[in-house]
Amino acid sequence: MSIWTLGISLGLTLLLELPVAAAFGARNRHDMTLAVLVNVLTNPAVVLSYYLLASATHWPQFAIQLPLEIAAVGVEAFCYARCARCIRHPILLSICANGFSYAMGLALSIFF
Repeated sequence: MSIWTLGISLGLTLLLELPVAAAFGARNRHDMTLAVLVNVLTNPAVVLSYYLLASATHWPQFAIQLPLEIAAVGVEAFCYARCARCIRHPILLSICANGFSYAMGLALSIFF
């Protein structure tokens, strides 16, 4: 894993999750910046943790990813609930945004 891997993962996550955030009401500068920041907070941590755990434990991929994704959803939902101005349903936003980007990541991994 390299810094490029982290950057590509974060870039794709932002590309996928920002439109989902907009659909949940993040249309002003404050809420869109919040959406970027929560992903900057969680995505690199999840990706790095995944690679470290996968290389150290040899556990099944899903057994590592599921708890990490649940933690990311929780952290992001908390941040949205506490800091957003116009985002409706912060928990549902976090679940949908992370679920969508996770599913797209799985789809992309089939081809690359």
